Amino acid sequence: MPIQQLPDNPVPGAIIVKLYRYGDEVRGYVRQVTDPSEEDIIFPGEEMEPDAAFRLARAHSRGETPIYVELVEDVQWDPGWGTLIS
Repeated sequence: MPIQQLPDNPVPGAIIVKLYRYGDEVRGYVRQVTDPSEEDIIFPGEEMEPDAAFRLARAHSRGETPIYVELVEDVQWDPGWGTLIS
């Protein structure tokens, strides 16, 4: 399943992989968008390597919900993580 850039208003149920810098490494965590009146669900609440974060996102998505990526702190997309759709 392709990964999409995070839109302004992702739909409830969508999975988001947030990638950020931690020292010299890129780390990430996975969350699921909920109703705007609630806080998003975070799985698990710890940082992980990007490949592990995308595997976790795909498992939670089960091919049924979109997966988005949020790149922060000057993180650039690595094609080794998969296909990114703008």
